[in-house]
Amino acid sequence: MVGGVFQQILRRKLHSPSLATPVRSWLSSKTAHVEAGSSGVRAFALLGAGVTGLLSFSTVASADEAEHGLACPDYPWPHDGILSSYDHASIRRGHQVYQQVCASCHSMSLISYRDLVGVAYTEEEAKAMAAEIEVVDGPNDEGEMFTRPGKLSDRLPQPYANESAARFANGGAYPPDLSLITKARHNGQNYVFALLTGYRDPPAGISIREGLHYNPYFPGGAIAMPKMLNDEAVEYEDGVPATEAQMGKDVVSFLSWAAEPEMEERKLMGFKWIFLLSLALLQAAYYRRLKWSVLKSRKLVLDVVN
Repeated sequence: MVGGVFQQILRRKLHSPSLATPVRSWLSSKTAHVEAGSSGVRAFALLGAGVTGLLSFSTVASADEAEHGLACPDYPWPHDGILSSYDHASIRRGHQVYQQVCASCHSMSLISYRDLVGVAYTEEEAKAMAAEIEVVDGPNDEGEMFTRPGKLSDRLPQPYANESAARFANGGAYPPDLSLITKARHNGQNYVFALLTGYRDPPAGISIREGLHYNPYFPGGAIAMPKMLNDEAVEYEDGVPATEAQMGKDVVSFLSWAAEPEMEERKLMGFKWIFLLSLALLQAAYYRRLKWSVLKSRKLVLDVVN
């Protein structure tokens, strides 16, 4: 009996406003403290996740740069415009650079001497260049192979007889054919120019194996081809100063033409078609207006009386 009375009194005290208010304030302060602590932990976790993501992104970017090479700058090539054409003087100089610098290792198996006629040389000049080489031909009437002077239909000479000979002469590296090199590489023109002019000393902490050369634009950074373009390495026929950048620009122009010799004709044909289609569009618009103007301008009178 006494215990029951005591429990009722205690229950009333706990539910009384005077006691409930301090308890509630104490619980509220504890809850606010816990929420503040959890908010701080959450903010710290988000900051850590952001830093980790940034570090992982920079690591991925560095790994991608090491694997695929440094991104090439975009250069303003004069033949990239919609109605722009090749710089044929630059193509001629670029062929001279290829002939005197690149042809000792790289072939251009898809280009014939006749392709140069009207682009960089006259027919007589192309014939004279072709006659300087000797081509294995045959068989003759006796079934034997023979050599003859080159002619316009012959392809540019290859520096090696086969791939094995090319690899043996270059320490295992195979110099690629340059006929379509600006199409075979991502961002081809910019890549070739950056590669030819991008040789540097390796930065601190990077060692290059003997026989290789550091070039940040080449995938992996180590390339077997040494730096080939140096100032005044070629004496141009037209007297243009043969700087490294000038030779790089000229040889890239020549390689771009070799990869896409029909570009000028394609652009001209496209412009003609656009012009003809524009005339046809104007004629169709006039014919539509002529046919529909009568129907669109007529007035209908409704006679409700008759």
